[in-house]
Amino acid sequence: MKKLLLFTILLPCFVSAQEYVDIFRLGYGQTFNNKFEDTGSSTYVKSFEVGVTLPIVLNENHALVTGADFSRNNLQLFPETEFTSLYSANLKLGLASTWSEKWSTTIVLLPKIASDYKNISEADFYFGGFAVLKLKRNDKLKYRFGLYATQEAFGLFTTPIFGWYYLSANKRFEMDMSLPISADVSYKLGATTIGMDYFGIGRSYNVHYENAPTLYADLSSLEFASYLQFNVKEESVLLRAKLGYSSNNYEMYAEGEKMDLGISAFSFGDDRTQLNPSLSGGVFLKFEAIYRFHIKGKIEVQEQSFD
Repeated sequence: MKKLLLFTILLPCFVSAQEYVDIFRLGYGQTFNNKFEDTGSSTYVKSFEVGVTLPIVLNENHALVTGADFSRNNLQLFPETEFTSLYSANLKLGLASTWSEKWSTTIVLLPKIASDYKNISEADFYFGGFAVLKLKRNDKLKYRFGLYATQEAFGLFTTPIFGWYYLSANKRFEMDMSLPISADVSYKLGATTIGMDYFGIGRSYNVHYENAPTLYADLSSLEFASYLQFNVKEESVLLRAKLGYSSNNYEMYAEGEKMDLGISAFSFGDDRTQLNPSLSGGVFLKFEAIYRFHIKGKIEVQEQSFD
């Protein structure tokens, strides 16, 4: 089951087709109790994320997509050990293009460095990217179809993307779906918005121990939350409080242990040996701040947020 969760949510990406782009995102959260299975020990996970997306308009049909994301997760990877900080920093470089009234595309390259940032080397560098095709059905409904691929410490992973964006005629009810990666359903009540969301996290980090072989953490997590959002500055600044459940799991493996291939919910040639007890999920609380820029033009800029 945990492998199914990992491969259905490995892309840590929020893909949107709205006529706005979230220029800046900031988040801080914490789970309250994650138990190590078959032990009397537990830990908690503190998370911090910040992301910037800066579209650069080339002409009325094309725009560069640039930006960067940084995240830090702090927890115990083994029972009764010191807390470890795991970092991930990636750049975003791509092209968003509008080809007709109905069709548009976004292609983005995603190089990153993910580890505990001790003795950083080329082994901590990973490369990925994705491509999305968007179809505008009407002014209220847009579909997206895409593919993501990345090289991680555990091997090559790829997954298809299917989703849609819907905004009701009164602009109060909104659905933003990027399956199997994320889902967001909300209803606006003037200066406040209530909603529910789901987000999948999946990535790997190299972990260096003194006088010991290098290991890597294989993170898989599903986050389900309800939220209350305050819309200020003409809905350009969004302040969000979230409460939910996160199925965090950080499996530890020896460096070099890989699977042959991961495709969506399926893994091939996975005979790795897990070195730590599995972690149970837990309740989490999170606060987010977003600066949103509303687009007035033909180009629909693809916005990405990586944790």
